[in-house]
Amino acid sequence: MTNMTDAPTPVVSKPKPRPRPQVMRLTDAAAARIRDLTARAESEIIGLRVGVKNGGCAGQSYTVEYAHDVRPTDEVVEDKGVKILVDPKAVLFLLGTEMDYKADRMQAQFVFNNPNQISACGCGESVQLKPAEV
Repeated sequence: MTNMTDAPTPVVSKPKPRPRPQVMRLTDAAAARIRDLTARAESEIIGLRVGVKNGGCAGQSYTVEYAHDVRPTDEVVEDKGVKILVDPKAVLFLLGTEMDYKADRMQAQFVFNNPNQISACGCGESVQLKPAEV
């Protein structure tokens, strides 16, 4: 008769978590512009922080600012050799978004091609977004 303590302990493996989708992706033009901005900045920056704030004609607008550090709650997106830090309150509004950079004679700006955008105001400064369906 075998002793119960001699029996091998069963190995219980946890299921692997589902990989998280990348919140945003960048075009080559956006990545090149971010590299240029980080190289020319007067202080050390690690990338750009992107978010969404309330305001404007349509109700919301995108925010883009220099990121000097990674906050514990930031969603870090690394694409094409650059880093984007996404405000955690904006993740559901930005899921699936492509960030581009457009420049012409009149203006130069980052452009967000967002599948969660419902509408935009006529001046182009604000948008109406819905949370992504996960």
